[in-house]
Amino acid sequence: GLLQVVKQCVRVPVFVMIRPRGGDFLYSDREVEVMKADIRLAKLHGADGLVFGALTEDGRIDTELCTALLAVCRPLPVTFHRAFDMVHDPLVALETLISLGFERVLTSGCDSSALEGLSLIKRLAEQVSVPSGGITERNLQRILEGSTASEFHCSARSARDSGMKFRNPNVAMGASFSAPEYSIKVADVAKVRTLNAIAKNIL
Repeated sequence: GLLQVVKQCVRVPVFVMIRPRGGDFLYSDREVEVMKADIRLAKLHGADGLVFGALTEDGRIDTELCTALLAVCRPLPVTFHRAFDMVHDPLVALETLISLGFERVLTSGCDSSALEGLSLIKRLAEQVSVPSGGITERNLQRILEGSTASEFHCSARSARDSGMKFRNPNVAMGASFSAPEYSIKVADVAKVRTLNAIAKNIL
């Protein structure tokens, strides 16, 4: 439903994230079934590309699973997401992803944010990597100039207070560390415009 509405509202390409759950990137057979079904549905409803990532238990790219998922994704372009930041050897992993046919890799340079991982991002950006993680209006210029990347990935979100007038303070719908029920994370148009302006000035 989200994909269908987004496709009606925007003209830019829309890539759909295929991730059946939070947590690690080591998937069970049932989770793989869900991923394949999600890919088929995303293609059916107009996705312009797909984004996923899968690792082996020893922190390497799961080439067997990625190959199978890429086959389902064809002919759409595919990006490997920030599962990349959890690999054992990023340079070997990148070569593997290129050989498999991924067009982009989202990465924070295997660090807590793209700014901290900038030196690795610069080494990777000459091939297919896209800086991702902790990117804001305050650091985008440094990241783009320091990495030579021509694209970047960020959430550009802000918290918005809920419109609910009645609020039950005794119930939480998720884990204790999740956002409160009466606060909503939304894409911030002003942030997106500012980030675009910064990028256009540099690229």
